[in-house]
Amino acid sequence: MSKKANKIPIPSLAEIQHERKRIRRKAYYRQALQSTISVLIVVAAVAVLIATLFLPILQISGDSMSPTLKHDDIVVLLKTKDFDRGDLIGFYYQGKILLKRVIALPEDVVVIDNEGNVYINTELLEEPYITDKGLGDCDLEFPYTVPGTGYFVMGDRRSNSVDSRNSVVGAITQEDIIGKVSVRVWPLSKIGFVF
Repeated sequence: MSKKANKIPIPSLAEIQHERKRIRRKAYYRQALQSTISVLIVVAAVAVLIATLFLPILQISGDSMSPTLKHDDIVVLLKTKDFDRGDLIGFYYQGKILLKRVIALPEDVVVIDNEGNVYINTELLEEPYITDKGLGDCDLEFPYTVPGTGYFVMGDRRSNSVDSRNSVVGAITQEDIIGKVSVRVWPLSKIGFVF
């Protein structure tokens, strides 16, 4: 064996410095990637927690709330226990979430005539949000007194809404209510508060 074959090349000082910079940069990018992934996981977890506990997000399915809300609109609900007449609320019904409008509060007396006019405590309810009045799917006897723990709800499209007018649904209890619809976030052209 010759002496030349056993000779190992010695790197120059510039090559050593370049290799050290490459190794440091690689460690920096690895650490930055790990930090970014950790932050994204925490942000996602916080977003899910907020959405679950305070601001549930729902996509509208069907047209019982038309023209106020359309099929495929996406809305954000605000978790609250304070509801007024006219508020749009989300509630659980047979494993589904429905969105309807609060028409009458606990202890109110409701009367709906054959033309679909709604009277609350003998006063005609002004409903600028509906386009088609009608009695709809109703099997209640009027006058109907809302139970002390319930809310009488109806869809804005009266001819196509299953709601408190049907005894199967009836008055919605406070425990079944998820929250009040506050903001539409989709479609972007209609983003804003919902009334």
